[in-house]
Amino acid sequence: MHLFNDSSRQSFPFIGALLAGFIIAYGSVAAAYAADTVNINTASIEVLAEELIGVGPELAKRIVDFRERYGEFKSVEALGDVRGIGPNLLSKNEVKIVLE
Repeated sequence: MHLFNDSSRQSFPFIGALLAGFIIAYGSVAAAYAADTVNINTASIEVLAEELIGVGPELAKRIVDFRERYGEFKSVEALGDVRGIGPNLLSKNEVKIVLE
């Protein structure tokens, strides 16, 4: 006794292709999200300077020095305690900055 008839076997490649498409799309979205965010508690000077709008190497160094001296940032707003970072710079980068 066969559980599948000819028409049900023909639909399996379509389901496999559809599932593969979903997996690829999910991976692309996850990778894009990871690339578009910056963890201010772990990012290097280079990453901060490259990825954050209005942050150059000098300001990025101040961020890392501040983090090393006072510990991890508890909120995105706490980044404003670093000399040279104000509300305008925070608002330009709010969608990119993460804590984890």
